[in-house]
Amino acid sequence: MLIGREKEINTLNRLYDSKSAELVALYGRRRVGKTYLVDEVFSERITFRHSGLSPIDSNNNNKAKRISRMKDQLKHFFRSLSECGVTGKKCPESWLDAFYMLEDYLMETDDGYSRQLVFIDEIQWLDTPRSGFMTGLEAFWNSWACHRKNIMVIVCGSSTSWILDKLVNNHGGLYGRLTCQINLLPFNLHECEQFYEAKGIVMSRYDIVQSYMMLGGIPYYMNYFEKEFSFPQNIERLFFSINSPLKNEFERLFSSLFSNPDTMINIVTALSKKNKGLTRKELLKSTKINDSGEFSNHLNALISGAFIIKYTSIGSSKREPLYKLTDPFCIFWLHFVSDNLRKRISWISIADTPAVSTWRGYAFENVCFNHIDQIKNALGINGIITEETLWSKHGDDDSAGTQIDLIINRKDNVVNMCEAKFYGELFAVSKDYHFTLLHRKNLLSEVIPKKSIIHSTLITTYGLKQTEYAGDFVRVITMDDLFREIS
Repeated sequence: MLIGREKEINTLNRLYDSKSAELVALYGRRRVGKTYLVDEVFSERITFRHSGLSPIDSNNNNKAKRISRMKDQLKHFFRSLSECGVTGKKCPESWLDAFYMLEDYLMETDDGYSRQLVFIDEIQWLDTPRSGFMTGLEAFWNSWACHRKNIMVIVCGSSTSWILDKLVNNHGGLYGRLTCQINLLPFNLHECEQFYEAKGIVMSRYDIVQSYMMLGGIPYYMNYFEKEFSFPQNIERLFFSINSPLKNEFERLFSSLFSNPDTMINIVTALSKKNKGLTRKELLKSTKINDSGEFSNHLNALISGAFIIKYTSIGSSKREPLYKLTDPFCIFWLHFVSDNLRKRISWISIADTPAVSTWRGYAFENVCFNHIDQIKNALGINGIITEETLWSKHGDDDSAGTQIDLIINRKDNVVNMCEAKFYGELFAVSKDYHFTLLHRKNLLSEVIPKKSIIHSTLITTYGLKQTEYAGDFVRVITMDDLFREIS
């Protein structure tokens, strides 16, 4: 059963019913449900389908590595054609020949009016070095498919950077040829709740938020939950048991998306150690990678893949932005799974430790950042143009530094200074925290426009306890607000 995805379903059906040739790029994070979406929407309506062979291989130590296999990719493509009924042909030796065969097959099966749907999955894996794949794809679309009004081609990929570089921002033969691009996002909290309910899993919203902190709303990971186990037991099974299904997922994730996975892992590992993020200079020093245009490409690929964000604090120079790791799965893995797998430490034994409590606080900030629409809805500012960022300020001899979890800078001259607090009960403002808030507000007031005012805003699980300092917050947003369905 499809959960959510109403907008994407409507778009795909509208394109299928159009009377024009359609070239659609569907992309998104690995395991986010792209193939499942196409299968469910189109079911028996796919004329030809093919999926690239994974470049990942494993040696005797179960160590993932990448291999180049152009011949294997062509052989596999020919197998897909054969399964459709193509006979009397030899395996193509080039991608031009492979797409010529596909053209022949489509012409032979064309009844003159029915939509012919071609679905090519994990397309980035077909583009092996010096294979000429892009030449074959360009020839297929430009010379033949785009002139046939009943052809619809969906190309699907987990490597967002490949889709953007080779298709969306193509400057060659496919420039401007895409008729639609769909970026399939992970589930939000509302969709996560729907997913668990559909599986018969009874879970509190408190634990659903925690699952989002660990799994990032990725349906494939969530599908491993079993209803007979508690939330901690499910996490133990997924990550920490001897036969845990996600034991090798972190390394495989990067190996499947990037040609230089070790470098990418090096970057995200460095970023995982600093919650506010690192400048480019700090990141280069930490990773010991040479400063070059190639390093910029690495960062851009991680940004486009939604692993990291690039932001500039209000009042700071745009010449020195910060890079911050925001992918929940990677953050959780690097903080707790990688070392504890080797040490054979269970999740249940560490779930209540101070280290996990600290992580929950930081992880909840990312939950809020990924639910800006829900926060704006709770604030009643859906129609107001806003800019969201984080903010930090280094201390000096005269003043302590500070960090603010989320800033919503609004066009109506209001700045929401948001504090994210993940608590198991009502949050109470202590005297010390009262002065911390005043300090942050004073520092922020120095860098925002004089015409703007600051609204201290609390985003927490169950709400605010009425104490002497409860009035410090102008607005309070609860966990339930983050679960709202936004149309």
